[in-house]
Amino acid sequence: MPDPFSLSVIVPVWMEAAGVTDTLRALQPIRTRGHEVVVVDGGSTDRTVELARPLCDRVVVSEKGRALQMNAGAAAAKGDLLLFLHADTRLPANSLEYLASFVHSRCAWGRFDVRLSGERPLFRVIAWFMNQRSRLTGICTGDQAMFVRRDAFDALGGFQPIPLMEDVEFSRRLCLVSRPFCIKDPVVTDSRRWQTHGAWRTIFLMWQLRWRYWRGESPESLAQIYRSDVRNASK
Repeated sequence: MPDPFSLSVIVPVWMEAAGVTDTLRALQPIRTRGHEVVVVDGGSTDRTVELARPLCDRVVVSEKGRALQMNAGAAAAKGDLLLFLHADTRLPANSLEYLASFVHSRCAWGRFDVRLSGERPLFRVIAWFMNQRSRLTGICTGDQAMFVRRDAFDALGGFQPIPLMEDVEFSRRLCLVSRPFCIKDPVVTDSRRWQTHGAWRTIFLMWQLRWRYWRGESPESLAQIYRSDVRNASK
């Protein structure tokens, strides 16, 4: 029995040659069911595009920037349901069944719970707080694999072309249309950022950035803070 929707999974990538093959192989069962996978490259100079082409329905080349890339992918996509998936995130095996439940709901958009891939107990605590915060506020982050009906995406004009917080900003506008449809079966996102930069340091940085954004600081200045912190943590 065919699914009651046509899905486009949009995967923004940049310099992902090391992991893009595994990411896209995990999405092949979705393609087998008749849905499409759209990869949007932001100007990679490694083998990302070469490796992605055989494992997706189309590769779109865009300006670098997650918001710009996701909008470009949505413009090229054919589905009536758009799902935005980070390249280091894996959907649960039965994601299509959950999305079918969403389609029959009155919600305009939704997201999955998230789990970090690492085995440290702290990662479970971090994920729990991320999911609870999202339930309380209705705000979704990109790690949670946001999905949205095409008509709602188009009506709101998609993601704002800002260098950071594009997921939070879009969530706020989507919440004016409906509360999110929350899927408890989690996506699994790579914990390498937390492991490389330090879990507590990353927690503090993320909360600081969201607080400053809520206070009205520009995404451009927040992006500079984020890049500076990443550079310092890598030294």
